[in-house]
Amino acid sequence: MWKDAIQAAIATIKMNAIRHPEQFPHISNELCYEWGENNDWIDGFYTGLLWLSYEYSGDDFYKQTAMQQLESYRHRLEHHIVLDHHDIGFLYSLSAVAEWRITGSEEARQLALSAADKLVERFRESFEAIQAWGQADDPDNGGRIIIDCLMNIPLLFWAHEQTGKVAYYDIAMKHAQKSLRFLIRGDGSSYHTFYFDLQNGNCLRGGTHQGFLDGSTWSRGQAWGIYGFAISYRYTKDPMYLDTAKRLARYFIEHLPEDHVSYWDFDVKVEDGTPRDSSATAITACGILEILDLVPPDDADRAYLQEALMQMMTSLVDNYSTQNIPNVEGLLQHGSYHVRGNQAPDNYMIWGDYYYLEALVRMDKGIKGYW
Repeated sequence: MWKDAIQAAIATIKMNAIRHPEQFPHISNELCYEWGENNDWIDGFYTGLLWLSYEYSGDDFYKQTAMQQLESYRHRLEHHIVLDHHDIGFLYSLSAVAEWRITGSEEARQLALSAADKLVERFRESFEAIQAWGQADDPDNGGRIIIDCLMNIPLLFWAHEQTGKVAYYDIAMKHAQKSLRFLIRGDGSSYHTFYFDLQNGNCLRGGTHQGFLDGSTWSRGQAWGIYGFAISYRYTKDPMYLDTAKRLARYFIEHLPEDHVSYWDFDVKVEDGTPRDSSATAITACGILEILDLVPPDDADRAYLQEALMQMMTSLVDNYSTQNIPNVEGLLQHGSYHVRGNQAPDNYMIWGDYYYLEALVRMDKGIKGYW
């Protein structure tokens, strides 16, 4: 039942690649992408879309286009172009790791390992976690972690599998444990960020950057947590992570509106014009698919999660996709980037496009992502 949506999506991806050769889609406040160089934290999602399209269709166009982009990732890493952040995993898992998984390229593998080393440099011994943004002495962000990073540490778990170097695994585990302890609340909701004293590692406070309030639950952050903890369980087999992924998923599902697609924050007042975040729902769908692959057939939550997955994906395809809208650049409507900052509160989000297609091809052909 997903084939038409997939075919429409990969046709849009091909159209974008033909129209904007050697460029990457960046978020804008218009109903289109702003195309430019590989210099944003989101650029890996576009390359990941190309690889998903190739795996699904077998069309060599997508493969060649994705492979041509690898040099820009090498250049970016060698020259440290806008890499003072944790999103190195988003960039290199979906480009270098993806290319290695699909083609066996040793060049791509070595680049991914170099990217993992760059991410390791962001680990702070004082609070035993990966610093989200900025340099180590950053007065505002020096002691800050964010829930998004749970989707970046798979690069470290992968690097450990490839090399046997324990440091990669230890850092990823320490970050996951710190995130579980300080970002996840007792009711299964989550903080977006948490602050620690950079000198002594003492915990300070929870907060947000893109959510409604420091104590609210930003829906995309909740989604990062669902998928991130599920992947952490896949690599470590620590049952705490699977249990946490399931608790976060249940909270997400139970706070969805009638059409099963989330608003941008679960605590914001809902009124006419309150922005959605279709990208958060697409990420959560991928997280649920990961959980379903990891739990036994008789798991007590299986039917509940499967039903929620079908409801979310059906709504995304029927009500939010662009499959019946001609000449558009995005795959999913009504994503939000930074609502409080008035940055693209209702637009296409390239990560939303990526996770939407990842979920679709996983459900249709069992093709997984590159985490």
